[in-house]
Amino acid sequence: MIPQQLSSPRRLLVKTVFPYVAALRPRQWTKNLVVFAAPLFAFRIDWHAFLNSSLAFVLFCCAASSFYLLNDIADAKSDRQHPVKCRRPIAAGLVSISAATRIAVILLGGALSLSWLRSPALGITLTSYALLQVAYNLKLKHAPTLDIMAIATGFILRAYAGAAATEIPVSPWFLLCTAMLALFLGIEKRKAEMRLLEIAGGKTRSVLRRYSLPLLARMESTVTTGTVMSYALWSSGPIVGGASTAWMMLTLPFVLYGVFRYQLLSDPREISRRSYAYLRGGSTERPEEVLLKDLPILGTVGGWFLTSFAILFLKHQGIIE
Repeated sequence: MIPQQLSSPRRLLVKTVFPYVAALRPRQWTKNLVVFAAPLFAFRIDWHAFLNSSLAFVLFCCAASSFYLLNDIADAKSDRQHPVKCRRPIAAGLVSISAATRIAVILLGGALSLSWLRSPALGITLTSYALLQVAYNLKLKHAPTLDIMAIATGFILRAYAGAAATEIPVSPWFLLCTAMLALFLGIEKRKAEMRLLEIAGGKTRSVLRRYSLPLLARMESTVTTGTVMSYALWSSGPIVGGASTAWMMLTLPFVLYGVFRYQLLSDPREISRRSYAYLRGGSTERPEEVLLKDLPILGTVGGWFLTSFAILFLKHQGIIE
């Protein structure tokens, strides 16, 4: 009897609170870790940079979740026809539209207000992100190519927000590397969505009818080359106005492997080989799934961080130039 009495409030909590938390899509918040990129690229590793970047991270999480809620409200009818999205709390009827609307307004209003209080640069960046999300949900997500560019622009604004919050000057190399990587992730997302459409069938977003896997493969080839080359040139050091030390080229293998691994996970044959991915259309439809669950990707990110910190430490000690 006692265990049942204890478990009943727990079940009630899971039933009432969990759908609201899930509707915010906390897994998607990993995308906002890009705000920490500017301090890392600038080798600004201190508490001031960390705290201000963390503030930008929280504000972007709030703003992003507000638009996830609004998007799910608008797409609730079509999401019910989707093999995966039908389980989203709003589409499943676990969160009411009125409650989701109120939460979205509070999150977005609070995030914008705090960003402007912190600094005009951060306020402009977050406001631009909000306007981009409005344009994306109303129009751009239905426009081929522009939808991918809008996704990439969202990542660029996140990265710039980290620089604005920490008052770090943004280099052209930083923006170029971020833009190329963001375009790469956007194309891989569309590839996985196309594969999911082939596997599961059913209704999905109209823009996918304008894409094909061969077209996305050509786009992927171009952007992958740009991603690798821009990072390689930046890591080659001060001679090209890039990183503060050419020893950063030691991190290039991690970037290469991470890009190739991500491509492998979105390859149709690899998706078919993995039974769990076959049913879900591939994890690269959701980049946050890759970052949180794929051990080789996690190891690659960890290796990049450790190598970068080691280079930074040795440079500060004067052991390397």
